[in-house]
Amino acid sequence: MEGRGVEPVSSPLTTHVLDTASGSPARSPCLRLSRLEVHGQQWTELGNSYPDPDGRCPGLLPPGHMKAGTYKLFFDTEGSWRKRGQESFYPYVEVVFTITNETHEVHVPLLLCPWSYTTYRGS
Repeated sequence: MEGRGVEPVSSPLTTHVLDTASGSPARSPCLRLSRLEVHGQQWTELGNSYPDPDGRCPGLLPPGHMKAGTYKLFFDTEGSWRKRGQESFYPYVEVVFTITNETHEVHVPLLLCPWSYTTYRGS
């Protein structure tokens, strides 16, 4: 999952990062995917990635690796805005969500500007 150019080969979990201030894809926030382990209540990092030129991170989990449970996407928003010479109110964004059916595909977009963000369950 590291780096760019991950193919969207039926990955069960995807995200899309959009810069709502410019109306374009957000290309640079590094993101990390973690899963909450039931025993010990510890987050286990599953990998990291960067959005492609369209703002998409299609290969967050390889096919067959999604399990029911609680997941977290961590986006380094401050680093992304700093690269563009822009201050950011939010140094990072963590999106925590629950997967109850491991056979369904899950899309978790992030709409982002320096002063706000929103997310939702996409399709």
